[in-house]
Amino acid sequence: MVFYFSSTLLLFTLSSVLADEDISAIPLRGRSLESKKVFNVLGYGAHGDGHHDDTKAITITWAAACSASQPAAMLIPRGQRYLINHVTLSGPCKSSIMLMIEGTLMAPPKGPHWIKKTNRHWIMFSDVNGLTITGGGTGTIDGNGKTWWQNSCKINSRLPCKQAPTALTFYSCKNLKFENVKLVNSQQIHISIEDCRHVKIARLSITAPATSPNTDGIHVTRSKHVQVTDCRIKTGDDCMSIEDGTKNLHVKNIVCGPGHGISIGSLGDHGSRAHVVNVTVDTAWLYCTMNGARIKTWQGGRGYAKNIVFKNIVMGNVRNPIIIDQNYCDSATPCREQKSAVEVSNVLFKNITGTSASKEAIKLRCSTSVPCYSIALENVKLTLKGGDVVAESTCENAKWRKSGAVSPQPCTLGN
Repeated sequence: MVFYFSSTLLLFTLSSVLADEDISAIPLRGRSLESKKVFNVLGYGAHGDGHHDDTKAITITWAAACSASQPAAMLIPRGQRYLINHVTLSGPCKSSIMLMIEGTLMAPPKGPHWIKKTNRHWIMFSDVNGLTITGGGTGTIDGNGKTWWQNSCKINSRLPCKQAPTALTFYSCKNLKFENVKLVNSQQIHISIEDCRHVKIARLSITAPATSPNTDGIHVTRSKHVQVTDCRIKTGDDCMSIEDGTKNLHVKNIVCGPGHGISIGSLGDHGSRAHVVNVTVDTAWLYCTMNGARIKTWQGGRGYAKNIVFKNIVMGNVRNPIIIDQNYCDSATPCREQKSAVEVSNVLFKNITGTSASKEAIKLRCSTSVPCYSIALENVKLTLKGGDVVAESTCENAKWRKSGAVSPQPCTLGN
């Protein structure tokens, strides 16, 4: 073992050839590993040199930790880079697991390592209950996405559109905690929460270039009781994308930019039914983003998006600070008008200030056949960047009300 001393805490990195060790009596990393059996990837054949494939070592270590009869910790030591290909780490496990990512997990570039069958995901956790992932301030997940972006049809329209991997997917997990990790340069979405329950995400740093396509920061779908706090997200797409099946999501203290903002949707594509309910975004800073607080739904969809709160948000040079769009169309050809739509109701925009990069700071573009209703704006002040021209707004088929000062006002009250 190699020991490192600080003024406040005795830390150590398990870098010996030992595969596992019971350290329940040692005050390790703030006592977080007490009563846990530690499984070190270096003891299961990992090289950590950034060149040899460590996928097998990761899967073997996970299998050992997952089968442990007592709470387990899987350690990826700091100061080293672990090259891994597509991998699925599955449960159910016999006990809870803490995954300590102190080094860097890195993906291979686009190439023969990736096959069509597996290129939708890079790292997936499936059907795990009681998983905690922590980075301790040094842990990094590097998607090595540059070659994927260069071969995207959104960068080069002459290329066919193909699926790129999501860097980190949590599928059907319960009681998940994910904290203090850096995620960089995902091939596509950085984190996807799918069919999960009781999730806590905190203190993540997510970074990709503003020009990287489809690199959403945190994507949530078909999941309930999710908390996201104290995260810093800089990407080429939505900082957060909130889609069908999301219920009871609370987001607090988020810094976003560059990127496309915080989006509910898109919902109802291809005539599908979508349901999003009880979403709160509280305390956020958005700067130089395409959108701020956005709800977007396709014509022809069904279902609802309701009980949504955006509050205590500061916008800085945001192109569309407040936008509801029930006529969303991400298509090379115009989308034809349809009669059905996802119903949008009970939405509150409260204490929202800052500057708009476009003349229209507020856009409420709702469906003719299924208008938005119970849209409330309270204490909103958005000005045009530079201040030479007064910010404007548009309003179509939206029933809204105001409380306190609202500037600019979307339309005549009650329309």
